[in-house]
Amino acid sequence: MSEGTTPLRAAADLPPEEEARANHYALLARLLYAAPDAALLAAIAADNESAEDGGALPQAWSELRRAAASADVEAVGDEFLNVFVGTGRAEATPYVSAYLARTTADMPLVEVRSFLAGKRIARRTSVSEPEDHIALLCEAMRYLILHEDSLATQRELFERFIWPATHRLCDAIESAEHSDFYRWVARLLRAYCEVEHTSFVMHYNS
Repeated sequence: MSEGTTPLRAAADLPPEEEARANHYALLARLLYAAPDAALLAAIAADNESAEDGGALPQAWSELRRAAASADVEAVGDEFLNVFVGTGRAEATPYVSAYLARTTADMPLVEVRSFLAGKRIARRTSVSEPEDHIALLCEAMRYLILHEDSLATQRELFERFIWPATHRLCDAIESAEHSDFYRWVARLLRAYCEVEHTSFVMHYNS
């Protein structure tokens, strides 16, 4: 998504925990923008990150790994189209504006565009989806992390546009008629957003 002007940090300069955050957002953006190909499904299935601590995020990742290991790439492609595109109306819209509580005076998409423009972030010309697509917002978070933008900026993007929509969006994906593989993607998204929200709260209340 992002076309900014601030140089990316070198990988060696990125703390491991920030690299992990960027990677989580990158994976979520990829899965929510288009159906995974066979190589991505294989890579997810092969990742042996442990779920031994019993937390919601490791558990969600373990469940997604199992789903990826048994998934048929063509079936997942059809599922993506049924859930997020549909014929006439998607089973679960990926645009967060649909899930944000607002008054008739609010215009969430305009607010998202204004925020991103203020941070000198724009869609690539090859991207046709509007900026309130959950995948593009995840990509914007990855961009901010890699550009060493302030944690306050990251928090504002997340708390204004991603977190308030998270549970309703994930509920919609999980309950979609054709949702199978993407049920586990939604659970990963939910678990990761809960971790991010808790981390922001703890950081700013400490």
